Amino acid sequence: MVDITSDEVWQAIARENFMVIGMVSARGEARSAGVMHHVHDGVIWFTTNEREWKARHVAANPAVSVTVPIAKRVPFVPWVRIPPATITFHGVAEAVPVADLPDDVRRALLHGLEVTDGGERGALIGIAVRPRGDFVTYGVGVSALGMRDTERARGRAPAAASVVV
Repeated sequence: MVDITSDEVWQAIARENFMVIGMVSARGEARSAGVMHHVHDGVIWFTTNEREWKARHVAANPAVSVTVPIAKRVPFVPWVRIPPATITFHGVAEAVPVADLPDDVRRALLHGLEVTDGGERGALIGIAVRPRGDFVTYGVGVSALGMRDTERARGRAPAAASVVV
């Protein structure tokens, strides 16, 4: 098992701009969505509109799972296909009005876009995901070739809030 710290995992999440969030609908059906995210003070943020299904699912059941894929390549032989490294965890999601987003999160996710009422999709909101338990990693902190050894490529670190990033 790879020796990896919580801060190293937080840094790896912050370097990426894409994650997959898993939710459960009000009818108990599993759903997932790819979103662009930003890390701020131990919370992972993304945006959606308040009437979109992601917001409705989070409102119905705030328990979520997250997987962050991290592309891996073998230098000088890019045609060799390697599965991405991954970070996965469970957490609790909360909808936050866009006006209440931390300034850093607003800049990173909105890129200066003007916020409107959203029309039929509803107003733009932030979703804050607070990790719980452990980060479970595969291929993080090991080389692409090191990922062949599944025991060595696995890692686990507490998902405690980080001050780094």
